[in-house]
Amino acid sequence: MDTRTNDLPNIVMIVADDHGREAVGCYGNPVVSTPNIDRLAQGGVRFDNAFCTSASCGASRSVILTGLHNHTNRTFGLIHEPHNFSTADHIQTLPALMRQAGYRTGRMGKKHYRPESLFPFDFDPPEWGTDDDLIRGRDDVWLAGRCEEFVNGDDPYFLYWCSHDPHRSWTREDHPLKPDAFGNPDDSFPDDVEQRFDPDDVIVPPWLSDLPEVRAEIAEYYQSIARLDRGVGRLLELVEAGANGRPTIVLYLSDNGGAFPVAKTTLYDPGMRLPLIVRDSRRDGGAVCDALVTWADLAPTVLDLAGAPDLGANMFGDSLVPHLEDPAAPGRDHVFASHSFHQVTNYYPMRVVRTHRWKFIFNIAWKLDFPTASDLHMSATWQSTVRESSGLGDRDVEDYLHRPRFELYDLEADPNELVNVAEDPANAEQVAEFVTLVQNFQLATNDPWFHKWIYE
Repeated sequence: MDTRTNDLPNIVMIVADDHGREAVGCYGNPVVSTPNIDRLAQGGVRFDNAFCTSASCGASRSVILTGLHNHTNRTFGLIHEPHNFSTADHIQTLPALMRQAGYRTGRMGKKHYRPESLFPFDFDPPEWGTDDDLIRGRDDVWLAGRCEEFVNGDDPYFLYWCSHDPHRSWTREDHPLKPDAFGNPDDSFPDDVEQRFDPDDVIVPPWLSDLPEVRAEIAEYYQSIARLDRGVGRLLELVEAGANGRPTIVLYLSDNGGAFPVAKTTLYDPGMRLPLIVRDSRRDGGAVCDALVTWADLAPTVLDLAGAPDLGANMFGDSLVPHLEDPAAPGRDHVFASHSFHQVTNYYPMRVVRTHRWKFIFNIAWKLDFPTASDLHMSATWQSTVRESSGLGDRDVEDYLHRPRFELYDLEADPNELVNVAEDPANAEQVAEFVTLVQNFQLATNDPWFHKWIYE
């Protein structure tokens, strides 16, 4: 093994499933219970302008694990049946590269990648445990405990720990738990106690309407997040008690925004502006970084922290280590996002440029209705919104479903992205500049959808 391993830190990447930043204590929510995630922020750097690049689970995770946009690594959408998207065979992934860097690699919880041969984790237990443990897939304290032996090995490790919370769940006849909307058990799991929330106390974000059904689902969402946070706390206990004595770096993030309209599957900010916290035990904490960063930066960052920055040289993102060293350091002028599919039936490709002030969205298939993912369509939030004709906050449902080719939002004046100013003649030069940026981004990332500029 490389002699550099004597000095290498342990690295833990925690990825939540559909956890929006509107439901994290350290990002300003006083109701939801996230003391362990908040503790990470107190000891680390909290990024205030962090963005996934595709607001769909499988596609977003492909970016996290490759440093390449989904249209580059070819994981265009969800990987499981019947959608079956997968990473291209020639792509190098983070677990494979971390092996080259001298690390033991481990994965726990949600996989959501394929083909598995491209993701060679050394520690790779069954995603949901054994058949007898099926109902415990939502038990994050248990999920953390399964990592105890791995985090006590001598060599430096990279652990990719992925909760299934707070993703919406499905009630299946063959599922013994029959979970509610966010996988809420009727009773607490062994060694854990459920924390429930009063719908009257939750905070309804501005992109949703204040309906009883919405409040009830947000209360379940908070309950699932609290369960996740307890799992994070247990994992941190095990990591901090680890036997190898190395410094430890912990990253906390979510794959995309919460499973509500205007968030998950969209590239409005509720879908893509997410929590990102990085705690390095070698550095002082409590800082906030305002730089624009994306999930394409995560793999290069991990490799840089592992002492192997050259292994990330062909990735699209950049290492965030300079921002960990100096959170006030200036960052980029803009970042990009790219969404192609969610489910195979949810075709709605978008390319986005985001600056501190502006959001520009190119809706490539703008003549189509915006497709609603099945879990969102069946939710009480969506069904009550449609039934009551209440709109989505101040956004008309028809405007949500039928979008123009270009959307441009002045986020300083319009943080909820309600007033599209792309057609304003005063913004023609701004739109042209963003179109050029998008086209150059598509060419640089081998985007199959670039030909739409030519043929349409």
